[in-house]
Amino acid sequence: MVMDDPLDFEEEDRLLSNTRATTKRRRKVIGLDDLLTDYCIEKKKLVHCKSKRSNASKGYNSDDEDKKMRENEITFCKFVNNCQKQVNEIDTEDDVSLWGQKVFGQQKLPPVPEFSGLGNCNLLQSFSENELTSAFDMNVGQGDTFLEGLLMNGWLSTLAFRSGFVEDPIATWTLQKVVLYSPNEELQVSACDFWCKILLSQNKVDQPLVKLGLFPSYSILQDALITYGYLYDTSYNCSSTSQDVPTDSLCEGPPGNISSWIRVLSACCQIRNVRPIFSTSEAEEFLTIVIFLFLDRELQGLALILSACLQSIIYFFSESEWNVSCMKVAESIAYRVPKDLNCLRIVECITGVDSRSKHLRSQLALQILMKCFDRKVTDVKETLELLISTNVKEKSCNFFKLHIYLVLADNFLLSSHLFEERSVIMDMWCKYLRNCSSQITSTDWRSYASKVRNKASYLLQNMIPRRNSE
Repeated sequence: MVMDDPLDFEEEDRLLSNTRATTKRRRKVIGLDDLLTDYCIEKKKLVHCKSKRSNASKGYNSDDEDKKMRENEITFCKFVNNCQKQVNEIDTEDDVSLWGQKVFGQQKLPPVPEFSGLGNCNLLQSFSENELTSAFDMNVGQGDTFLEGLLMNGWLSTLAFRSGFVEDPIATWTLQKVVLYSPNEELQVSACDFWCKILLSQNKVDQPLVKLGLFPSYSILQDALITYGYLYDTSYNCSSTSQDVPTDSLCEGPPGNISSWIRVLSACCQIRNVRPIFSTSEAEEFLTIVIFLFLDRELQGLALILSACLQSIIYFFSESEWNVSCMKVAESIAYRVPKDLNCLRIVECITGVDSRSKHLRSQLALQILMKCFDRKVTDVKETLELLISTNVKEKSCNFFKLHIYLVLADNFLLSSHLFEERSVIMDMWCKYLRNCSSQITSTDWRSYASKVRNKASYLLQNMIPRRNSE
C-alpha cells in the first residue's frame, strides 16, 4: 500500500475525494518553478550547441587552445623567474651587518694582593677609640668586615677628610680589592664613590684635601683591563676561540667592575694640575681604549659615564700636546677599526660640541677615510678627488661603501677651518654632493643607493646657505 493512496472510507466520502483532487492540482501549480529551471537548462544546452557548430565551421580545435594556454603559462613563468632573479641581485641590503664589536674576551681570576697592617692604621685606630665603636660593638680586629661597614655607611670618607690622609694599606684594599675586583656591586659602588671624592677634593688654592701615598696608576688600571679580558686586537672573532679554556679564566664579556674602572679613570684625568698621575702617552692609550669601548653593544647602558670619561681624557692634554696626541690617537684607531658600520659608530660616539671634541671627530673620520682606499692618499684634496671620480652609474658601484665614505667625509669637514685652501675643499665637496644627488635616480633599486642620494641631497641643501653667507 502506498502512503499517499486514499483509504477505503476516503474513496466513499465525496467531500474527502474532492479535497484530494484539489490538493493534487495545487501541487501541479507549485511545480512551475521546476518547469522554469528545466527551461533554463535546455536553453543553455541550445546555446552551447550553437557555439560548437560555429567553432566547427571556423576550424576550431580544443587541442590548439590547450597548447596555446600551455605556451602562455611557460612564458609567464619565465617572466616571473627573471623578475625574481633581478630582485635578488638588487636586494643585498640584508647582508650588511649591524655595528658591534667584541671588546672583552675571557676574563681571568683577579690577583690576590696582601693587605697586611690594616688593623695598625692610624686612621682606624683613631676611630676605634671613639665611643660609637663600643656602643655599636664594632672592633678593628674584624678586618675586612669592619672596613666594609665603614665604606657602606660613608664613614671612611668622613674619617679621611677629618684626618687629611689615607694610608697605603687602606688605599690598596679599597682600590685593588673592592673597586676593581669585588663582585659585591653595592660595596664596589661605595668604594668607587670614596675614591672619586678623595681624588677630586681640593681647596681654594687647588691643593688636595687628602694626602695619598697610593694612586690608581697606569699599571694598576692596565692590569685590571688584562684581568677583565680586554682585547687589544679588535679583530678577535668569538667563533675562533679555542675550546681548551685556560684554567685561570672565567666568563666572557664585560665585567661588572668596568663601570667603576671608567669612573676612577675619569677622576684621575681631571686632576692633572693638582696630581699628575699619567704621562701623555699613557693618556693617549686610555683615550683609544675608551673610544673602542663604545663598540661593545653590551656597554650601551654605560654611554653617559663613557662620554663623561671621554671628555675628561680629552681635556687631560695641554694645549701644546693636544694636536700631536689627537693625530696619534686618530691614526691608531683608523688602523684597527673595521671599515664597516663600526667605523661610523666610533666616529659618531664623540658627541661633544666643544672645539677639541670636534677636532678629534674630524681627524678620526679623515684618517679612517684615507685608510678605506686601496690607493694611498696623503691629504684632504686627494681624498675628495677620489670621491669625485667615483662613477655611481656603473653597475659594480658599491653604494654601501659610498654611504660610509659620505658620512666620514661629512664628519672630517666638521672642522674644515683647520684645513688649508678651505674654499677649494668646500667647492670640491659641493661637486661631489651634486654628483651623488643628481646622478643616482629615484628608480635605482640597488642597496643603499637611495640612502646615498637622500643623504647627499640633504647635505647639499645645508651647504648652499652656508656658502652664500661666506
